[in-house]
Amino acid sequence: MRILRYLASDVLTHTIAVAVVLFLVVFSGRFIRYLAEAAVGDIAADVLLPVMLFRLPSFFELILPLALFIGVLLALGRLYADSEMVIMKACGFSPWRLAGFLQVPAFVVLAVVAGLSLYLAPAGSDKAQRILHDPRSTEGLQVLTQGRFKRQQEGELVTYAERIDDNGVMRNVFLAQRDSRGNALSVTRAEEAEIIVREGGARYLELRNGTRYLGEPGNPQYEATQFARYGELIPEREGSVRARTKTEALPTHSLWQSHDPRHRAALYWRLSLPALVPVVTLMALALSRTDARRGRYARLGPALAVFLVYFVTLTQARSAVENGGSGVLMVAVHSVFFSVALVMLQWEIWAKRAKRGPLRAA
Repeated sequence: MRILRYLASDVLTHTIAVAVVLFLVVFSGRFIRYLAEAAVGDIAADVLLPVMLFRLPSFFELILPLALFIGVLLALGRLYADSEMVIMKACGFSPWRLAGFLQVPAFVVLAVVAGLSLYLAPAGSDKAQRILHDPRSTEGLQVLTQGRFKRQQEGELVTYAERIDDNGVMRNVFLAQRDSRGNALSVTRAEEAEIIVREGGARYLELRNGTRYLGEPGNPQYEATQFARYGELIPEREGSVRARTKTEALPTHSLWQSHDPRHRAALYWRLSLPALVPVVTLMALALSRTDARRGRYARLGPALAVFLVYFVTLTQARSAVENGGSGVLMVAVHSVFFSVALVMLQWEIWAKRAKRGPLRAA
């Protein structure tokens, strides 16, 4: 039907346009954060672009449902503002028939989101984490620059490496760090050092064949400790790209077979993103009613507030599942908002019947 093609193309066009804008906003914000981490040496600058490219599916799996929601609001808002929706309803198009038409573009977006959340996003996150956990992707302990003394942590840490091999092994390493709680100063010199990634993603700076001196400047009493191997944990800043959990990089079939609450929550979350699409489509249809006087953007603010409540409630349900709750909580959230969308769609029909009742009685 022409109306079906017209609605589907209009909704998808608005969805793509909104998705591009949202992607530019999210991508630029995430890139700036990663760039800040590269500036302080948490990650090497040359891995920024590959990591961002592999994370693209993770961006779009969240962007597309919101873009479809806004796209439906804008497309139908224009029809209401131009009085085209009035003509369609006069020709017998009920809200339920429009809902059926809108499920066609919604199914296209649902298929894309399902492919992203269940397959492409975990695969991309896995490749990104492999790059980040490669010792060569970091420049030592908060940037060990070859052949240069480097002041870090507001001057509390001074590092030096005479040479850094292609495989990430540092030669003739010097570290001097002042204790933030007092005047104690530790000086460490080692023949070589290397970044070691342990199970779970924790990074350690492993120093080999060296001596560590601990004492206070001006005090002749100090401690000297010789070691063959000395490991020091490299702390990850909260919210950093390296501090992300490995759960998001696990394949979907691995999550399905696991009984870990965090894995079950991640599985339900991946299934929730495609389920989000038809629900927000119905909600957008119910919230898009406007007229020429108010304009096509009149309901955009309240509709986005409803979407935000939906999304925040879903994330809270995921946190509850991670803490040992049942996955039924996330299913219940979808069921509640789906029911609310159905009631809002039916409300217009009920309101018209309520107005006709007194007229017939008269």
